[in-house]
Amino acid sequence: MNAPPYHISAKKGDVAEKAIAVGDPARAALIKDLLSDPMLVSESRGFLVYTGKYRGSPISIAVHGVGAPSAAIVFEELGVLGVNTIVRLGSCGSLRRDITIGSIVVAASAAHSPQGIISQYFQDGCPPNAPDLELTVKIMNYMRKMGLKFYSGPVVSSDAFYAEDPSFAKKWSRRGALAVEMECSILFSLGWMRGWKTACILVVSNSLVGGNKAYLRTEELKDAYISVSKAILEVLTSNTT
Repeated sequence: MNAPPYHISAKKGDVAEKAIAVGDPARAALIKDLLSDPMLVSESRGFLVYTGKYRGSPISIAVHGVGAPSAAIVFEELGVLGVNTIVRLGSCGSLRRDITIGSIVVAASAAHSPQGIISQYFQDGCPPNAPDLELTVKIMNYMRKMGLKFYSGPVVSSDAFYAEDPSFAKKWSRRGALAVEMECSILFSLGWMRGWKTACILVVSNSLVGGNKAYLRTEELKDAYISVSKAILEVLTSNTT
């Protein structure tokens, strides 16, 4: 992709090389308040992008919307603007009874991808749906240092939010998935294709197996999101990332 971004109205220099990507604008607002001198550098089509500094290092926060097609557009355009490291901080639905609402899940090994968009990029083989190992381990180690409990393993990235019924949960939990979300498989695949470092940390907002069908919003999971954001920011602004 050589053309200027069409959906993000920022220019090169407006966006940092390292970014945290989120689906919910309310989550972006939480994280940008952890930065010094945050500036809104794009709001075109609702894809908000903030850039500020954390411990003196530039960081951007980008809203990618809902679902893999929307997210892929934002990830690709961030890459055009010079981003080389993207950590998705998202929500997910638990596929295991012991992973309760408010828990933290690290998509540490892979993201299953029953997604249509993947075939648009990879028509002749199975894409690498894994995050950058070194970046992911650093984030996990920092969360341990903070005393945060988390679960790590594969997740499933689904295109159909309201198609996730009990049979869906049973099938994917049997295949080892800890949780379901919608965007990290395309992030991981694009990361390997484009040469970006990627990772995905999730907060459980609902359970497909626990009997509680409520979906908690960002505001109700604020403490978890802020704690995880601080861990991600510390890692992204270290000299070794």
